[in-house]
Amino acid sequence: MKFAASVLCAAAWPAVHAQTVAPIRLALIESMSGPFANTGEAVFRNLLWAVERVNARGGIKLPGGARFLQLDRYDSKGQNEEALSALRAAIDDGARIVLQGNSSATAAALVDAIEKNNERDIARRVLYLNYSAVDPALTNERCSFWHFRFDAHADMRVTALMEVMKSDASLKRAYLIGQDYSFGQAVLRESKRQLAQLRPDVQIVGEELHPMGRVKDFAPYASKILASGAQAVVTGNWGNDLTLLVKAAREAGFTGSFYTFYGNALGAPAAIGDAGIGRVIAVADWLPNVQTRESEAFYRAFRERFPKPADDYVHMRMQLLVEALAQALERAGSTDAVAVARALEKAEVSLAGQGGRMRAADHQFQQSLVVGVMDRQGSPGVKFDVEGSGYGFRVVRTIPAERAEMPTSCRMQRP
Repeated sequence: MKFAASVLCAAAWPAVHAQTVAPIRLALIESMSGPFANTGEAVFRNLLWAVERVNARGGIKLPGGARFLQLDRYDSKGQNEEALSALRAAIDDGARIVLQGNSSATAAALVDAIEKNNERDIARRVLYLNYSAVDPALTNERCSFWHFRFDAHADMRVTALMEVMKSDASLKRAYLIGQDYSFGQAVLRESKRQLAQLRPDVQIVGEELHPMGRVKDFAPYASKILASGAQAVVTGNWGNDLTLLVKAAREAGFTGSFYTFYGNALGAPAAIGDAGIGRVIAVADWLPNVQTRESEAFYRAFRERFPKPADDYVHMRMQLLVEALAQALERAGSTDAVAVARALEKAEVSLAGQGGRMRAADHQFQQSLVVGVMDRQGSPGVKFDVEGSGYGFRVVRTIPAERAEMPTSCRMQRP
């Protein structure tokens, strides 16, 4: 279950800094095998890079001496039960900070398990930092003092996509498709609500949920999309479920648009090819073609660290997550879970011209969002491509944090 990732992190620590106290262990619980292994590996690269940066500047400065961060990874195999087993193993190994994000269903299971652990085992309380599980419930009716989300939730992302969709006067027919679990259901639900409000003239010609990670051939779904007469597909699909969907749609002859949460990487641009130019739209917290010198330097630094084209998937929010954690640990002056959580509630961080703040009311990170449209590398605004595909994403909308922010129904129970 556990991979020897901590050796890799330790190798990156500067030799000039002698480790005099035990490192602070971070437990990454993700799919490192199975159909979504590529997403787990992408997360690991991002968090490893962020941890290396903190350690390179001397680690976390605490009253008993500076402490390095150590990133250990645990394979959930894409299964909730495996993730819960990994959580127990991580706690036994001494980790008090857990990181996970790829699957809101897994996130919900971890929140419940951590709530129970922290109530009965005060000496081994755990914090959970979430970088990608975006079911809105996690910072609304299911919010937890021990859980912090650093990604915009699904409703916030749908709202950003609608900034582009509502201005497309030619769009009259849309098809909604997603993975059949809490996140996919949330995307479809909010997309229907906002389309009805913002574009009542747009007809929803299809609405479908499919098993997550189990569909090998999306041709039947592509045929339905084509037969519906849809001009656009709205989907929150991620990993292979997205790549296989867009590839099947292209092969079926679909020439409409894809409004996506994650269409900007993990094989999707290469899979759709020229058919995606001007038609694949993606929302993110940041994109490589954000037009600032700080952003470009940040992206180039990541590519120097991970030069393989297949490794080209960098997330600003994961970098900000680790920076916020480092800030909170130092402000707390301790690794005590309650003290760190209280400091993390007040986190405000920036990096390479991007930044955000944690909202204490629900532990939902507030940050700007961007929407990009796929185009050929070298086109105006597309300096960088994705994964060596020759295609990149031109930023067409920037939504400031204050506009991306949404109300919360969270009633936080604090210890």
